[in-house]
Parts: sequence; C-alpha cells; structure tokens
Amino acid sequence: MSPDNLYLRFFSMSPMVAEHEARRICREPGPDHAALLALLDSEIVGCGTYEQAGAGSGSAEVAFTVADDLHHRGIGMLLLEHLVSLARGRGFRAFTAETLSENVAMLRVFADAGLPVQRSLVDGVYDFTFPLPADEADATLGTYRDTVAVRERSADVASMRPVLTPASVAVIGASRRPGSVGRVILKNIITGGYAGLVYPVNPHAAELDGITCLPSAAALPEHVDLAIIAVQAEAVLGITAECGRRGVKALVVIAAGLSGPARAELLEICRRHGMRMVGPASFGVANPGIGLDATFASRHPAPGIAGLALQSTGGTGFVLLEHLSRLGVGISSLVSFGDKDDVSGTDLLRWWESDEQTKLALLYLESIGNPAKFARTARRVGRTTPVLTVVVGRSATGRLLAGARAAKVATPLVTRQALFQQAVIIAAANLGELLDTAALPAGARRKPGGRSVEHPRRRGARRRRVRRREPAGRQSRHRYAAGTAGPARPRGYSVRPG
Repeated sequence: MSPDNLYLRFFSMSPMVAEHEARRICREPGPDHAALLALLDSEIVGCGTYEQAGAGSGSAEVAFTVADDLHHRGIGMLLLEHLVSLARGRGFRAFTAETLSENVAMLRVFADAGLPVQRSLVDGVYDFTFPLPADEADATLGTYRDTVAVRERSADVASMRPVLTPASVAVIGASRRPGSVGRVILKNIITGGYAGLVYPVNPHAAELDGITCLPSAAALPEHVDLAIIAVQAEAVLGITAECGRRGVKALVVIAAGLSGPARAELLEICRRHGMRMVGPASFGVANPGIGLDATFASRHPAPGIAGLALQSTGGTGFVLLEHLSRLGVGISSLVSFGDKDDVSGTDLLRWWESDEQTKLALLYLESIGNPAKFARTARRVGRTTPVLTVVVGRSATGRLLAGARAAKVATPLVTRQALFQQAVIIAAANLGELLDTAALPAGARRKPGGRSVEHPRRRGARRRRVRRREPAGRQSRHRYAAGTAGPARPRGYSVRPG
C-alpha cells in the first residue's frame, strides 16, 4: 500500500498499523467478526471486514482496503455486498463506518450502496450508520436488491465488451491448411471487414493471409481483448493459462470433447485471471456491425437487428444465420455457447438490453443454469425487445439434433416450457416457426399488453382440429376462441473468506 492509501485506510502512515490489521484479519473465524478477500490472478487485491461493536450489539463496524492500482474497479462495492449478505444472515441490524472526508472513493461506495444511510461530519471524519434490511417485509430490501441488480447488469455488460466489441483478436491455432477451423476463422475475421488488431498464433508459420504469426499465446502483447482457441482439446488448458498470464480479457474455446474435470479446471483458470469464456465446443462469435466474424461459417452474416444466442451444434447455427440473412432480418450479434460453462443466455439478454442495434432476441437453449435469474432478465428485456426461442427436443429429430452432449445437461422439456411461459418468451415449436416469427413486422410479434402471438401455422392447425371435432352448429363459436391460448410466451474477481 502506498503512504496515501495507508493513511486513508488507517488514519495513520505507520506500517505497524497495517501489520496489526493483518494479524486481526487472520484470526480464527467467529460470529462477531468476518473478513473477506478479493483475489485476482491468485493475488489479494482487496479486503473487507466487519467487527461487532460490542458484546450483544446488533451493529458492526465495516472497513475496506483495495490495492492502489485497482481503485474505481468495483472491488470495494463487491466486498460490501458480500459482507451485507453475511451480516444479515448472522442477525446484524446495522453497519457503521468511519471515513476521512478526503477519501472520495470510499464515500462514493457508501453513497451508491443502495442502503439507507445516516452520516455526520466531525473534525474531518464522517461517521456512517447503515441500517441493514431485516427481512422480506422490510421495504428497504427491495430497493437494495434493485440497486445491486443494476450494478450486476452493468458489470455483466462491461464483461461482454471484449467478447462482442473487441479492439484486438488473437486466433490461436490458425493453421496453414486451408479449410481448417482455425484458418477459416482467421480468414472470416480478415475478410469480414474487422478493423481491429489481429494476431494469428502458429509456431510453424511466419505469416498467414498477409499477417505476421506469433509462435505461442505467451508471445501475445499484453491485454488482448479476445482470443479464439482453435486447437486440440488436450492443449486448451495450457494455452488458457498462457492467455491469462498475458492479460487476455475473454476467450472463445472452439475445441470440443473436454472431460468434466478439464472443463472445471478451464473455468477455474478463467476466473482466476478474470477472463470471460464462450464455450467450450463453440463455433464462434460475430458482430457484423463492426465487421467481426469470428466463426467458421461459410458466409458472413448480414448485419441486422436480431441478437442470436445458440447452445447447439454448428449446423443449427449455420442454418439460422443463413436464413436470417436471407429474410432480411440480419444479425446484430451472435454468440455460440457450446457447452455454456461461463457466458450464458442471461449474459446475452443483458447485452442486448443495452445494445441499440438489437431489436429482436433469438435464443436456442438446451439448458438453463439459473432459471430464476434467466426468467427475471427475460421478462424485463421482453418489455422492450421481443424474445423468441424454439422448444428444443420436442420430437425425436429435435432430440437427435440436440446431440449427446446436451442430453447429459439439458433442462427437462417441461421445465423449459414452464420457464418460457413465466418469462413471457415467444416459444416456437421448431426452427421454421422461429424464422417465420422473426420475419414478422415488429408490431405483429405481440398482442396488446405484451402477450405473445400464436404462430399462424399452429393456430390454423388448432382451428382445423376444432372444426373436425365439434358439431357444425358449434364451429363458429369456437373458431375464434381457438386462437386465444397461444404458446408459452445474453467479472473476474472472486471473493473468499479471509
């Protein structure tokens, strides 16, 4: 810690104060105190603590320390949120804090926390008291949760920028062999009109497509935004670790066939280094608006209004890209999740919510990791942007297309259908219906009040069934009722106890 940082935290510049604090933090855990550490690249970058004000007291004093070069990155706020959750669970009713008037960063954290606050200023020191929400009946709990949710959305969108609006892209595994996955991805990036920096990585080639090659991921310049990893599965973990050490911000892992333990280790490496990850088993990402086509599709997607998120085989994705381009709908952004170990449908929904170019959201999902968060996000996004999906696995063919990989992790069909209805998502029975609905004029996708439109094919089929089953005198009464019941209507720091 710098002398200035030391003074703002401890009101003193003596190094002995920091040593005393370190010993206090490392005590055995107890109900009257807590310490949380924020880690980045396995190094401690922040610490938040609370200490009970006195025996039997319902309040605790909080304090925070953040590394000098990581101020204004949200670490203090993240620690405060976790301490609030921990303290509420242990029955504390309020936090207190003392902060020097010149400690602007900490004052901002307290002001933006979303908690009611009482403060007083005496001799250049602010005394804060934050009543903590008591239970679900406490009106301040809803306000606090809303504030936390807004911060979470902002952080999610920021973490997705290196994925969808990268200033630089590395293609690791760009082969000299034409037609190979890595080479096709490199070619698509170059010919798609991407204006950012491109770094092919191939230890056996001096240059590819007119661009100088680097011998390994370790040779990348620092802080590349996005790395596409198109190598054999057994090489992925080592390359990911090299990317992390070079400060790469996000990965797209094309390789498939990683074992469960390997996937868990891959995700742990990404989190340790603060990298977002698409995949593994992805076929890439695209943002036609900036000329980014980091996929191995045979044609560039046309720019347009549809955000497309896929957890499927490449074939399904290529079909949707081709038809959305042909129908004139076009793509605002594309993410192929693959195994969906990190970046998820919720991440993409949040991205599209903030993206002015996206007017329509299309999801092809086989599993939903956090149904409650997904439903809340889809319901909110759906108020301004129609959210469409296809119910995967309704038929034997659909289950075959979903693939053996998804069969082990897929959310049950009935669960997904109920979730789509709860989230007010327009659910199509198959890809044809999905594309037909996407091609409708914007105002025709919803009924007044936000309800989904039943697909014309299905509504017609329902009417035909009614006409066959009902006596002639009752057909007209049911003809219109049949159409009323429509189908069920996108980070980097870890916090650990100290």
